[in-house]
Amino acid sequence: MSTGKNPGPAVARAAGSRTAGSRTAGSRLAALGRAELTLLLRNRVALFTVLFMPLLMVFAMQSAVSGMDLEGSGLTASGVLMSGLLGMVLLFVVYSNLVSTYVARREELVLKRLRTGEASDLEVLVGTALPGIAVALVQSALMLAGGVAVLDLPVPANVPVLLAGLLMGVAMMTAMAAASTVFTRTAESAQLSTLPLILVSFLGSGLFVPLGMLPDTVADVLGLLPFTPVMEIVGAGLAGAPATDLLRPSLVGLVWTGLAVLAVRRWFRWEPRH
Repeated sequence: MSTGKNPGPAVARAAGSRTAGSRTAGSRLAALGRAELTLLLRNRVALFTVLFMPLLMVFAMQSAVSGMDLEGSGLTASGVLMSGLLGMVLLFVVYSNLVSTYVARREELVLKRLRTGEASDLEVLVGTALPGIAVALVQSALMLAGGVAVLDLPVPANVPVLLAGLLMGVAMMTAMAAASTVFTRTAESAQLSTLPLILVSFLGSGLFVPLGMLPDTVADVLGLLPFTPVMEIVGAGLAGAPATDLLRPSLVGLVWTGLAVLAVRRWFRWEPRH
């Protein structure tokens, strides 16, 4: 799914040439982010995925969550839905959207052009991801505020922990998106290449079925999935949990993020395969 018609020259100019050495890293990132945001706003399919897909998935699961026996778990149906909604935002707005964007920019030779400018490789990847990250964080804030105001959800018990979970999710999903481009040939095929991680996360990472409702052995195994630590920390931020309970998911999340970063450094392609 390409995100803009012939975006190469405009996005490449955003990074600046090597002779324009006056730009700082922050200004280059801002320029790249603005260019990518313009292209995102022009693409209706990408906008639909970013703005409405998480909501549609949550509405589809609403009846199933409402029918769960949550008595004694300390959870409410609205709380489980809110946690799942934040997870869906990270999966669709950051991960799925970014795989399409990175692959589209690669196939249009945009990434190759950007590397000839003064922007570093990290700046190119982060700058390309900035609009999706910003939209995800703004959506999350609006949904949390709406949940408190409309659904009578309690104010998150530990806002710093909740923010840490969201930031971990953003970092992990951005790295996973860049790593997923290795086996994604076209922007259109990104809809298929992202399915394994999305489905595994949907079914086993506690988005809509809290791991506390499962047998301990099963929960321990599912706790090793990539997206599970993010959901555990986000859930702890919403409901409150002892700091000692967050050590294991924090370590697991950092390990998966580190592995994704290593995969990007080793196998990420900056131009189309021939």
